[in-house]
Amino acid sequence: MRLSVATNFDPFLIESIKGYPVVELFGKLREDAAGGGRASYQLAPVTRKEFAEHVRQARDAGIGFNYLLNASCLGNREITRAGQRDIEEIAGWLCEIGVDSVTLASPGLLKLVKTRYPHLQVRISVFAGVDRVRKARMWEEMGADCIVLDSILVNREFQTLARIRKSVSCDLELLANNNCLSACALSPSHMNALAHAGQSWHGNKGFFIDWCFLKCTEMKLRDPVNYIRSEWIRPEDTRLYEELGYDLFKIAERDIPTPIMTARVKAYAERRYDGNLLDLVQPFAFGGVEEGERHYRRGIRWFLRHAVRPLLVNPARMLSLKRLADVLGMTRPVKGTPPVFVDNRALDGFMERFLEEGCRDADCEACRWCHDFAAKAVRLDEAHRETALRQFDALFEALDGGAMWRYFPEGRRK
Repeated sequence: MRLSVATNFDPFLIESIKGYPVVELFGKLREDAAGGGRASYQLAPVTRKEFAEHVRQARDAGIGFNYLLNASCLGNREITRAGQRDIEEIAGWLCEIGVDSVTLASPGLLKLVKTRYPHLQVRISVFAGVDRVRKARMWEEMGADCIVLDSILVNREFQTLARIRKSVSCDLELLANNNCLSACALSPSHMNALAHAGQSWHGNKGFFIDWCFLKCTEMKLRDPVNYIRSEWIRPEDTRLYEELGYDLFKIAERDIPTPIMTARVKAYAERRYDGNLLDLVQPFAFGGVEEGERHYRRGIRWFLRHAVRPLLVNPARMLSLKRLADVLGMTRPVKGTPPVFVDNRALDGFMERFLEEGCRDADCEACRWCHDFAAKAVRLDEAHRETALRQFDALFEALDGGAMWRYFPEGRRK
């Protein structure tokens, strides 16, 4: 087993995981010319000097570093003089500080890097949507050293995984602990929205309301089967993928508390976890950490900086987003029993159905496999659920109806 682990740029993270089979860390600056798969406010605020020092510390511990240039859309800026200049500047800097590889989703960017920076290894992002043999072969033919397969499309498709592994000789990686919905219709829009949210040249200057993430989170609360009808790979089930020839697993999430990240690495390295599966796959609602943890230093000053953009959005309406974040445990640690608990032990045997037949053309409502496991494994605090759904209703009314952007009552709008 090899693990590629997200970094929050805490030097203690390196110390706490170096005894496990971690071969690399992955991350990026908050903003750069390319962008990536997270909004800038979701990432640790590190300077280039701090970034370079983190790469050095990782290398001293025998751990490589992978930089993410994996935006699904570069806004066509990559075919301009300014865009080319910016890409060359950051790629040159990555070489100087000892970064081993880059992850990207653009075939044009792949050829640029392989031509101008041949000593950089190139990994193809999950955002490239590789879910079948021909796609994998095309990327390999263009020079890819490694491909991260599209987890929401293939993590439950064992026959497809076997065919892809046999068809290419390059390295293949699986995203193990994300919790997007399998075959999610929101995914293409979500990838593009995130891409622009971290691009230094974009007109929104980092401002972003993640509608897709909010909708996905609401769907899970409304119908608990969606906690199961997801893309995650449990630590216990990694052996099934290793038997097919997959031994490189990507562990998310960036800028989560170091104790949580360490626990995730430990669980996957040991191939077992007794507890709440959401501890491993969800990017919020963490228990067992302190209020002062860097991840939770998002008080009123943070809110004013990232959410109050009067030229872009109605600041008063943004309070509904903050109230929802408070309810969901995004702004402070969860105390006591978590409001949503997915019993990992109750999911033993869950993967058996998928070994012979995938879900690509299946009717979920007719199958009911995930529904049956949800009934056994998912426990919800109903009071929390009702409170959160009321906050979701208020937020989506403002977003979908337009009040989030209006300053005047309906009758006074011009």
